[in-house]
Amino acid sequence: MAAPPHFTGSLGYPPSSPSPRSHLHCLSPCNRAIKVSMSQNQSYWTCVTQKIEDQLKQLIPVRPPLLVYEPMHHLVFTARRTMAPALCVATCELVGGQQPISPNQALVVASALHLVQAALFTHEQLPLTDRPIPSNPETLTHHHAFAAGVELLTGDGILSFVYELLGRSDDPAGGNSERLLRVIIEIARAMGSEGMVDGQYRKMLCSVLGSEELCDVGWVDHVCEKKEGRLYACGAACGAILGGGSEEEIEKLRNYGLYVGKIHGLMLYYHNNRTGGEEKGFTDLVERCTSLALKELEGFNQGMVQTLSSLVRASFWDKC
Repeated sequence: MAAPPHFTGSLGYPPSSPSPRSHLHCLSPCNRAIKVSMSQNQSYWTCVTQKIEDQLKQLIPVRPPLLVYEPMHHLVFTARRTMAPALCVATCELVGGQQPISPNQALVVASALHLVQAALFTHEQLPLTDRPIPSNPETLTHHHAFAAGVELLTGDGILSFVYELLGRSDDPAGGNSERLLRVIIEIARAMGSEGMVDGQYRKMLCSVLGSEELCDVGWVDHVCEKKEGRLYACGAACGAILGGGSEEEIEKLRNYGLYVGKIHGLMLYYHNNRTGGEEKGFTDLVERCTSLALKELEGFNQGMVQTLSSLVRASFWDKC
């Protein structure tokens, strides 16, 4: 089917005015300057994403025993990327990044969020040996470098490593343990049976059954809210918690992340399933989520808000 008039770009995100110039300057977690070599034209998001990538490479090098770390490294760095980890760093900066907090703790939590995504993505892409082949093109084209059993167990190991990583980042002397504990609870809830796992189950159910009634726009909206929505909401809330945001700020940024994640999920689904004549339904959902997301940013520092709001601009998603 032809793309609806409001959808453009590889993921079909709704167009809007060009993203405003960033007023954040690729700071390290909570307003500490990152020492990087970058051109003036390099975006804030590119800078933060690169810092998270560098952190992950330090955390998961290829080292002995290779039977463990080769598949782990491969699955972490080939999993689909999302902006949820970078959003964690940005919201920490947005609320001011108040002390006490260790210099790299927001980057550690951001890395943990990508590890959660990588583990669940790995499980979702496992070959379906005893079920009908799903219609999802991602499953059909995903390259499996290792045996299914290895990928299954490695995905489990990545999830275990998430909690080890978060626990080891705690510095009792720094007085930030309570915030970190709250972050751990946020991540556990986001990935659990009422969050991303529920979204994966419902997505797989539709892929296998292939029912048009089951897989309508309302169903896609629910799946995206549980999967991408909960992941982004978690990232935004975790950053605000680490940065010492108020309860009101944490909830507003959690809601903002939820809407951004839903937009990402809706457009990814639309890009991979351009059939069924549901263009207007997707357009309406994306426009509604965009409006609600921007409303949640009201009351924050406007200079920083311009950078956060770029996540719902077409010019941002067209590059994805």
